[in-house]
Amino acid sequence: MPVHSSTLDAVDDLFRGVRAHGSLFGSSALAPPFSLHFVDGPPLTLCTVLTGGGWIVPERGEPEPLRPYDTVVVRGPGTFTFVDEVGTAAEPVACGEFCAVPEQGGTRHRRGWRDDGDGPTTLIVGAYPVRGEISRPLLDALPAVLRVDGGGTGDAVLDHLATEVAADTPGQQVVLDRLLDWMLVCTLRAWFDRPGGEPPAWWTAQRDPVAGPALRLLHDEPAAPWTVAALAVRVGVSRSTLAKRFAELVGEPPLTYLTRRRMALAADLLTERPGATVAQVARAVGYADPFGFSAAFKRVRGVTPSEFRRRPPEKTAAEVLSGRQQEGIVEG
Repeated sequence: MPVHSSTLDAVDDLFRGVRAHGSLFGSSALAPPFSLHFVDGPPLTLCTVLTGGGWIVPERGEPEPLRPYDTVVVRGPGTFTFVDEVGTAAEPVACGEFCAVPEQGGTRHRRGWRDDGDGPTTLIVGAYPVRGEISRPLLDALPAVLRVDGGGTGDAVLDHLATEVAADTPGQQVVLDRLLDWMLVCTLRAWFDRPGGEPPAWWTAQRDPVAGPALRLLHDEPAAPWTVAALAVRVGVSRSTLAKRFAELVGEPPLTYLTRRRMALAADLLTERPGATVAQVARAVGYADPFGFSAAFKRVRGVTPSEFRRRPPEKTAAEVLSGRQQEGIVEG
């Protein structure tokens, strides 16, 4: 039976671990000169201005202008600074988990807020931790800095953000987080579909009448006992047609893609469920034999499941900076 479009979209799945959570910075009182240094270095940071403007200066890469309704996405772990102009005379104010308060020239962390100051620039910043390995292909497809001009589908979202930031109502943080999620999706869609762009293979393939349904099935039912023949039956094409079309558009055979996806799922389960045994994780991703699963995991990830689970979590840029400051390597 051919697959229907109601199954899980492969791109939706890649966004599964990308969620804003208490990560809004808002200010309506940024007057030049200003320099806000965002030091946390999360995997993804979305920056946009509702009014006024400035420049995003990444740790590595060229400065990007930010005018009303323009959006810039910065990929970590590099940090960045938002300034009124390149070469500003303003002293940088560090913004991170404990962002500087407005009285110090910074912005308020987590909550949107309204200020009656004279500053013309309203900056919105959403930091995305990107949990787990499932979203790794999304990160790998992005440059260090990408920019999308205003005037697209994200403008309506920014109008909602402008209204919500100016309020201080119960449940505001949840609304702001979801609006930022919406804004990120609109921005990445526009960037992938821009004229002359080079979107990743999985983005292009999802729209193909053969590869697209196959991708959705592999994402929707990763633990199913898939063969190329079984997948072809579900898509409604011949085995040879599916194998050829999938490899041409995605860049690898269907079962190779499935193995990598299963190992990404397994990596997340090993991290998120410390009490689960390797055998339980193996069954969850479609392997009846834990030894076969362990061999596949090591082949794809380079370590065994047990070794992967014992690895210490990666530190954020802010944690690295804090450690260096405590050791006296950099000035505080």
